[in-house]
Amino acid sequence: MSIALDAAAERERARLAAAAQLMVECAGAVDDDRLEDWPSYFTEDCVYRIETRESHGNGWPIGLIHCEGRGMLRDRVLAIRHGNVFDPHRYRHVLSLPRLAPAAATPTVTPAAAGAKLAFARRVLTSFNVTRVMQSGEMSLFAVGTYDDVLVEIAGELFIHERLVLLDSRALDTLLALPI
Repeated sequence: MSIALDAAAERERARLAAAAQLMVECAGAVDDDRLEDWPSYFTEDCVYRIETRESHGNGWPIGLIHCEGRGMLRDRVLAIRHGNVFDPHRYRHVLSLPRLAPAAATPTVTPAAAGAKLAFARRVLTSFNVTRVMQSGEMSLFAVGTYDDVLVEIAGELFIHERLVLLDSRALDTLLALPI
């Protein structure tokens, strides 16, 4: 019996390591101005939301950003590149190691909802700090919070199926152009 537990624990450690790599790669796409790569870390039928912790905790349906599907993420990138006008800047993410949400919070994701043969679905929480660096060199702490993600494994690859960006502060600069 301990061999089975050890094998299960090893699978969980491997999944957490894969989740950490996914988080770093996804944030790196934003930090390194590879925005066109950013949607590829999500499933085709993903949901991406940015909300304040206060709004979410009170059940208020007030989101700062709500995108459904990888196509909307791609549209957002196109708008950033060709439509939106804002002061040039970059983000730099500092991430915690991801941690598994309690087992009771494990999501139910149907294979049809994930758009392919689903091998694994798990809710993962990752804390973040985002520093905004303006073209002038001025830096400021832009956002602090938690990624509350539902990760799915499809055909041996890990993707973000749902991402709720929970911002710890409701005092957010109006310049929310780049993905957090």
